[in-house]
Amino acid sequence: MGLGGCLLLIAGGAILTFATDWEVSGFDLDVAGLIMMAVGLIGVAAYTSLARRRRAVVPPVAPVVEPDPLRDDGRML
Repeated sequence: MGLGGCLLLIAGGAILTFATDWEVSGFDLDVAGLIMMAVGLIGVAAYTSLARRRRAVVPPVAPVVEPDPLRDDGRML
């Protein structure tokens, strides 16, 4: 699940919890919304953790220039 899916879960859960007053027998929409928001937050945390690992910056390595073996004094051209 990507970041967009996690944000969609958070938004949908917030709508179910705070913006609706529907009554369903045998099912609590407030608890379902809270669970959706919790899963969305866990997903965002996991996504950012994995994204941080993928963006490991490797410092550039300076090229090593070997002296020309044909020159007897070892100076570079």
